[in-house]
Amino acid sequence: MATDSIKLYTLIYVALLALAASKWLFFNIPFFGYWEAFAGTMVSAVMKTALIVGYYQHLRWENRSLTWLMALSLGLVLLLMSAASYSIT
Repeated sequence: MATDSIKLYTLIYVALLALAASKWLFFNIPFFGYWEAFAGTMVSAVMKTALIVGYYQHLRWENRSLTWLMALSLGLVLLLMSAASYSIT
């Protein structure tokens, strides 16, 4: 049992390292333009966040109600940030 969790966390750690290195790749390979590199960086950031929240913060094994509460709070934060950005003139 402990060996399986060590393998899982090691695999997730390697995936996080690869996703972190992808930012450098996106901006230093001439194949990608700025906006493609920016979009790739944002997608990899979302993937890293999902891995961290899901596995290292153990949200994957919590009740679904807690997961929906976290999603609701994230949505409200994004709503407040967008409202604040429009109020600055």
